[in-house]
Amino acid sequence: MTAYVFPGQGAQFEGIGKDLYETETLAKELFEQANDILGYRLSDVMFNGSAEELKETKITQPAIFLHSIIKSKLAGDTFKPDAVAGHSLGEFSALVASGAMSFEDGLRLVHQRALAMQKACEAVEGTMAAVLGLEDDMVEKVCAHIDKIVVPANYNCPGQLVISGSVEGINEAVEKLKEAGARKVVVLNVGGAFHSPLMEPARAELAKAIESTTISNPICSIYQNVTAKPEKEAAIIKENLIAQLTEPVRWTQTMLNMIADGVTDFVEVGGNGKVIKGFIRRVDRKMQVEAL
Repeated sequence: MTAYVFPGQGAQFEGIGKDLYETETLAKELFEQANDILGYRLSDVMFNGSAEELKETKITQPAIFLHSIIKSKLAGDTFKPDAVAGHSLGEFSALVASGAMSFEDGLRLVHQRALAMQKACEAVEGTMAAVLGLEDDMVEKVCAHIDKIVVPANYNCPGQLVISGSVEGINEAVEKLKEAGARKVVVLNVGGAFHSPLMEPARAELAKAIESTTISNPICSIYQNVTAKPEKEAAIIKENLIAQLTEPVRWTQTMLNMIADGVTDFVEVGGNGKVIKGFIRRVDRKMQVEAL
């Protein structure tokens, strides 16, 4: 069984998609369609923007989504997933690629998601930190005993869990996690506290947009971040998508479930082709992972 997996923020790179625009007619058409939908030339920022510009949430999210979708569409008839999954933002790419959502609706939602998250970040200062070399349950325990907002946000792979919350909560957690035996705790250069209760205003705003968007049953199971389980029913997919912004990304659990269900090959679609590959290899070294 082959699973196609889609990266989220962090997989961008300078000049992303420029080679596709210059060599593929279909890619050029989709870039121009995206520019029209968004009302500004996202392609110009993707091709010529600095690393700092590309790191802005409102740019990063539509850029990675667009790159992933173009890659999947260029694969044509060879794009035949037995299952799909996407890391955070990547879940929207996975939904469009698997036929559960149209390209236009997916791009509009990703654009709204990015703006809503940026707004939530500006309203309350928050941050995230990567915890390396500690068991997940120990990280959960430490977070639970801090009386400020700090929660597990991204279960990326064994030995790497990202926490999210208020600046005070994260600073306290950093010290406590080091005391608990973490090999390293790195505060990340991110705009805010993604996948934490501080994203509630963004979740509420995005919920209305998701509710009014048509979501169909996908061509294959999509393993969603919130449950890490395979879903094929549009109504449940929609519920999980709404919950995603304030719930953790259960990526480790997703990969373990996919492997247990018979997936032997993974194909990473979009971005730099390295982020998801690194996570999967940490889950199971025997897995075949290639970039599309």
